[in-house]
Amino acid sequence: MEATLSGKTIFISGGSRGIGLAIAVRAARDGANVAIAAKTAEPHPSLPGTIYSAAREIEDAGGHALPLVCDIREEEQVEAAVVATVNHFGGIDICINNASAVRLTGILDTPLKRYDLINGVNTRGTFLVTQKCLPHLLAAANPHVLAISPPLYMEERWFAPHVAYSIAKFGMSLVMLGVAGEFRGRVAANTLWPRTAIDTAAMTEFKAHLDTGRLRSPEIMADAAHLILTSDAKTVTGNFFVDDEVLAAHGVTDLSRYNPPGVADIDVTPDLFVPSIREIAGRG
Repeated sequence: MEATLSGKTIFISGGSRGIGLAIAVRAARDGANVAIAAKTAEPHPSLPGTIYSAAREIEDAGGHALPLVCDIREEEQVEAAVVATVNHFGGIDICINNASAVRLTGILDTPLKRYDLINGVNTRGTFLVTQKCLPHLLAAANPHVLAISPPLYMEERWFAPHVAYSIAKFGMSLVMLGVAGEFRGRVAANTLWPRTAIDTAAMTEFKAHLDTGRLRSPEIMADAAHLILTSDAKTVTGNFFVDDEVLAAHGVTDLSRYNPPGVADIDVTPDLFVPSIREIAGRG
């Protein structure tokens, strides 16, 4: 496959900051069209970026942007955003399920409203966005669906501290597993997750779980996503990718450029839901 997203139209949920924005900007450097479907139309008091500032970054990088105010829990809003994207760009080639709600609390400290929010955005939102994009993906050349969600490692340690959040994130991956099987050979569906924690504004929620001062940049996820999204959709599907493994498979093993300044150790801060590099080495 050609290693470019030039002329491709990407519909991404929650792409106003962080990993989603990095993926969008990387695609924009190829000349891609990017529809950003997110809620942040006005500046957040503690989080950077809006759909409009993200659109400017995409345009500045060489792409074409369509900012869309959209709550992915609402079917009518998602449907309208998909229609607006198709009307503006002529179709949809790639669907990226990036939007996520995070709350790392135990079961006794998670009100049902919070459980519903987390699962409504993560699992249900992924299902809904994918469902509305699929008719257009089926008409596209080399269509991909990608979720920013973890491999299905079903271990007690990933559920015990924050079962509601874990269910919601693993649910995103289960949606991709089903889509990969149902549309195999027609639409690719994969997931992508970082081996180590990523330096985004969302990391404030993880302070008690991770060393948030030693985080990789989101560009590692953007580069890995680019490799997945330019692969052959007929054969590269049903995978639970981890960023460093994707890069290594394409000959990129020196990941130091994604590390914080002055940090040489590639196992910076292991992320949730995946074994660390040192664990893997120990198993070998």
